[in-house]
Amino acid sequence: MALAVLPSVVLPGMSADAKQMAALVALFVGLMTFVEYNSAAPSLIEFRDAAPFNRFRFGLLFAVVLLLTLSLRDAESSGALTALVAAVAGLLAHLLDFQFSPVRLAALMLDPASELEAGAKLREAAALAYAVSLLGMLGGVMLLQAVRWPWRGPAFNVWINLPTFDPTAGHDVIIRLRRDALVNVALGVFLPFLVPAGVRLILGGFEAAALASAQTLIWTMAAWAFLPASLVLRGVAMLRVAWMVEQKRRDTALAFDEGPLLA
Repeated sequence: MALAVLPSVVLPGMSADAKQMAALVALFVGLMTFVEYNSAAPSLIEFRDAAPFNRFRFGLLFAVVLLLTLSLRDAESSGALTALVAAVAGLLAHLLDFQFSPVRLAALMLDPASELEAGAKLREAAALAYAVSLLGMLGGVMLLQAVRWPWRGPAFNVWINLPTFDPTAGHDVIIRLRRDALVNVALGVFLPFLVPAGVRLILGGFEAAALASAQTLIWTMAAWAFLPASLVLRGVAMLRVAWMVEQKRRDTALAFDEGPLLA
């Protein structure tokens, strides 16, 4: 709920309607999360009993939205912190805005007539969001490896933590987990490149007025940068689960083979 209302609270000059809409969204998100985590049967949220995976993903999204909000706040109400974040965003835009980079391609989401008007602002937001998401994704992969996730805590329940994955359907569960994991990683890698091209091809690009609202720009760039990073993390998590299942099978087979000898 705090994440949903963060931009409307931090950014100055927000209208009463925008604040009310943010509060309504926050209530809906909070209610959905509360019901999901307190129900016995899972429905949508994955890895709900496999900490710290969801906590890390939420922290990454919170960091992206917070930094984008502080960067855009600097134009209206500058301070030491907002000026620092805005300066880092400008530096990242300069470093990451090269040929065929995701930041350069993000400008394709604007129509040609609006690129000069709003292109610089969008590039800074895209560079900041993409850099934070990329660093967070790498940090998340190292964290899962460092804590040997999901070995910690109680036994990993595939049905609870992967409600949309049916382990009894199709081929061997390990093969399916690895296949789905590779698909998620591939989508996460290529999505920042495909989304701008798709927006330009299908919609002809957004007009500058569509991204004139700071909240719209924040959530658009946050979704563009965070969703691919989240897909990569999901793919890595599924690979870890496949590895865990394989290890359990080996341990069970070894115990079964040694049983007659011990008897």
